[in-house]
Amino acid sequence: MVRTELRGEDLWLTLNRPEVGNALDPTVIEGMGAALTRAARDDAVRAIVITGAGKHFSAGADLNYMKSMRGASAADNEADALRTQGLFAAVAASPKPVVARVQGAARGGGVGLLAAADVVVAADTATFVFTEVRLGIVPAIIAPFVVARTGTALARRLFLTGESFAAADAAAFGLVDHVTSPDALDAAVERVTGEIRRGGPQALAEVKRLLADVALAAPAEVAALTAKRIAALRASEEGQEGMAAFLEKRPPRWLK
Repeated sequence: MVRTELRGEDLWLTLNRPEVGNALDPTVIEGMGAALTRAARDDAVRAIVITGAGKHFSAGADLNYMKSMRGASAADNEADALRTQGLFAAVAASPKPVVARVQGAARGGGVGLLAAADVVVAADTATFVFTEVRLGIVPAIIAPFVVARTGTALARRLFLTGESFAAADAAAFGLVDHVTSPDALDAAVERVTGEIRRGGPQALAEVKRLLADVALAAPAEVAALTAKRIAALRASEEGQEGMAAFLEKRPPRWLK
């Protein structure tokens, strides 16, 4: 249920359940997680693009599947939720930068998925909504990723009202980074991944790790943490190559 395609150095992961708005079920979650794991180990992949097949990005959690869990034990329900949470965490922690390509509707967990990405490019016709409270549930799993982008106050409003909002609003809220016309969506994604590919592979992965570490570090630990990180990278083969290329006015070796 996840289609994979290597386009140059970009790995496209397409949620492939258009008949149900690319809703997230265990098959999609497992497939996406496995693809992210493989991509992390593949030197041919420089960036990952997540999108949906057909008209929409993702309708979020598959409600038929969630309904089927009614008879499961509390422990089984919690284990299932943790597996789902693992997908969003894997997107956020991916050492390869992740770009979300958003068209049509993004609902609930679909918005959470794009919130976990590093850069979000959306068509100006895309719509966004957190529908959970209207279904009698809460956006618990996606909350950390959404709050990281919007802040608590705005997340409170969007989660409580369940209001639908447009791409321009999503950009103002911090959920979307670039808005473009539908016919220019792929070109806009390519511009973003092209900029990403100019960075050193190790440096890109270290940026992701650095931000996560700084966010969790005690204030007194930040100076030592950051000093050690830059010192190590400055002395690394990639760091030395990047600085030499700049001084010699040539492309670094990682640029093809």
